[in-house]
Amino acid sequence: MPIPSAAHAPSAIELADEPDALALERQVCFALTVASRGVVQAYRPVLEPLGLSHPQYLVMLALWGSSPLSLTELSRSLRADPATLSPLVKRLEAAGLVTRGRRAADERTLDIALTADGAALRERALAVPGTMAERLGLDLAQLEQLHVLMTTLIGAVDRAQEAQHREPGEHPGE
Repeated sequence: MPIPSAAHAPSAIELADEPDALALERQVCFALTVASRGVVQAYRPVLEPLGLSHPQYLVMLALWGSSPLSLTELSRSLRADPATLSPLVKRLEAAGLVTRGRRAADERTLDIALTADGAALRERALAVPGTMAERLGLDLAQLEQLHVLMTTLIGAVDRAQEAQHREPGEHPGE
């Protein structure tokens, strides 16, 4: 069965009419779970020489993009709870890749910044995306297409969550 375009996504009723609407292999949630687990597992041997786990790599990617970041800014960037990030950041600090410190202007704010070693690690990490594309057997066009689809999905999830939390009759932007 071809994948419908976003312009003509099947309704829940149309999907329910399919005899295999609940087949495990047709479930987006299942495909995402299996793909996520597999991709993270594929990263492990690539990140190991850098001394990073996959979650630590994501923290470093955010910091290579902008450093310092407050813990709150980092949690927003990574869409992760600050309590989840704190142990990761502590391990990165113990490895000498980041520092944690209170902001002088606001002691409540914890800033995370790259050390010289953390900034230098970026050079070695430049090989990771190409290595991963090779390991996964995907070309640049496929990876870009996948990224567009995943970004679209993330946007749809965000909109659904926003709609769920809105008051009845309230419209976006109010």
